[in-house]
Amino acid sequence: MKLSAPIHVLKAEAQKLKKEKSITNTEALDLIAKREGFNSWALLQSKKDDMFPKSYDEILDFFNPGDIVLIGARPSKGKTLFTIGLFVQAIQRKLAPNYFFTLSEVHKDIAGRIAVYDETIGNVNEYLGYIAVDYSNDISADYIIERTKGSIAKKSIIVIDYLQLLDEKRTKPILEEQVLKLKKYAQEKECIIIFISQLARELENRADKRPMMDDVRLPNPVDLKFFNKIIMLHKEDENSPHVSVLFYRPKEFSFKVGWDKNLKFYSL
Repeated sequence: MKLSAPIHVLKAEAQKLKKEKSITNTEALDLIAKREGFNSWALLQSKKDDMFPKSYDEILDFFNPGDIVLIGARPSKGKTLFTIGLFVQAIQRKLAPNYFFTLSEVHKDIAGRIAVYDETIGNVNEYLGYIAVDYSNDISADYIIERTKGSIAKKSIIVIDYLQLLDEKRTKPILEEQVLKLKKYAQEKECIIIFISQLARELENRADKRPMMDDVRLPNPVDLKFFNKIIMLHKEDENSPHVSVLFYRPKEFSFKVGWDKNLKFYSL
C-alpha cells in the first residue's frame, strides 16, 4: 500500500486536524492513519518500510505528486536508460501528459531508447497527448514551465536531462534558482520532476566505487535537501547483468534490477 503523501506531510495534516477538531495529537494521527488504510498511526509507522519499492516496476509508484527526484550515475552505468524506462511506464499508463527535456541527446537517440522499452509509442495514436520530447538549446526552468503550463496535470512526469546543463549558458539563471523554481512548480501542479545527474569522476579512483550523495557533480551549488528522492545507480562489475539501485533519500536502502543485452532495465 502506498501512502497518499510522505510521512512528514501526513504529520502536518494531523497537526491541522488536531486544531480543527480539538483532539489530541495521538487521536489526530490515528485518524490520518485510518484514512491511509491502517488501524492506527503506530501500525502505519511499523509498516512504512514495506512501502519502499523492491523492484524496477515499483519505483514510479514510490514518487509522490510534487516530488522532485534526482537520478545519478557515472557514464555508461545507465542513468538515462533507467530514467527513460520510468518515463515510458508513465506514458503507458496514459494518466497525464509527460515531457522529456534534453540538453545532451539528439532526437534519434532518445527515440531509439524509448523504442527499446516500447516500439509502439512513436507510431500509434493512442499515446498522442501523453508524450513530448524537447531538444531545444533554450531549455531552462522558465522554458520548461512555459512549455508545459498549458497541459501539465497531476501525475505528469517531467524529465530533465540533465541537471548540470541547466545553467551551462551564462545567460540562464543560476542552477539553485532554477531548481527552486521547478520545485515550487512541481508542488503547485502536483507533477513529478526527475533530474538526471552526472556524478564526479573522482569516485572512480576510490576503492569503494559505490556512489554517494557527495558525488553529485555540482559546478554551481545546489542544496540536495531540495530533492525529495535521490537515487544512484551502481554496477560492481562492468559485465554484470545486474545494477544496484541505491536510494539515499528519503532513507538509505537498495535493491538490484536487471539490465539486458538491449540495455533495457527490468525487474528481477
